[in-house]
Order: sequence, then C-alpha cells, then structure tokens
Amino acid sequence: MEATPQTAQAVLLHGEAIIESLKQARVGYVLSVPDLHTSQGLLKPITQDASLKLIRVCKEDETLAIAAGLSYGDKRALVLIQYTGMLYAMNAIRAIACDQSMPICMMIGMLGKEPDRPSRESGKFGVRIIEPLLDVMGIAYHRIDRDADVACIAPAIETAYAQSRPIAFLIERRPVHS
Repeated sequence: MEATPQTAQAVLLHGEAIIESLKQARVGYVLSVPDLHTSQGLLKPITQDASLKLIRVCKEDETLAIAAGLSYGDKRALVLIQYTGMLYAMNAIRAIACDQSMPICMMIGMLGKEPDRPSRESGKFGVRIIEPLLDVMGIAYHRIDRDADVACIAPAIETAYAQSRPIAFLIERRPVHS
C-alpha cells in the first residue's frame, strides 16, 4: 500500500509537540547528555527555546540527582537520555527515583528500535529489555511513537509530581523538527 500524505503525517513525531507538552506540564529544566536519537528533532530545538533551561551533564546518572534537587526547590525537570544511558544509570534510578519516591521524569530515546516491531520484540537486546526493567522497578511508562501519543506527556508529568513517583516516556521514533 502506497503512503498518502495523510498516512505519512500520521507516523511523524514532531519535537515541537513534545516541547509544548513539557511547557504545559511546567517543566523548566531539561537535563541531558547528547543523544543521537533525539538530538535534531528535540534536543536542538530545546537549546533554542528560552523558556527551557538545558543543563548538559557528562553522565546520565548525574541527571537523577540534579532532577531530585530541583524538585526540592519546586522546579520541574525532564531527564532526556538514550536507553543505553538509562541502562548505565540504573543504580541511580533505583536509589533516587524508586527508593526515595522522587518525581523523576525520564524521556528515553529508543535508538535503533525497529519501527515495525514492539520494543519487547526488538532485535536489539538493549531495546528489548527496557520495558521489562521499568516493569520490575515499578516505573510507569508511555510509548511515544507519533504525534497522537504526545497528549499523555503533560498529564503523566503532573501525576508524577502530585504522587512523587517516577515516570518514563519511551521515544520510539526519531522526532522531527519543522
């Protein structure tokens, strides 16, 4: 079946839509290491948005402590990392987000995830284990694959802060920037 402009539009994920949802949820800080999966469509536009403060860090586990500290000052932060960074930061996620019940909001780029397969069936081992790891840790998550999925971001962040619980958003498709 040939893609029409309507069907092609339906499978896009726009970084601008994600950024607007972060603003709607009153996120003021984005903590990140450079990320190939989201860099052009999301991270680059964030650097150009005066209402969001980007804090670049050297290692993913640093983002957790900074996000926790900001939450104590009634500031909201988003951790923007790749799934490999999440795997690297597992002990910090466990200690800060889970053990301390902190409202850590993670946006996790699923670099290399095949668009025609669910993450749990990916040919990439690292992609395949992310959802089961989040399940085991008791961290709620949402799959963000297209613009329609973005609507869940702001309410989920609001809930994370209201309940002081972590949340994860799995960015399954490279965001585009218009």
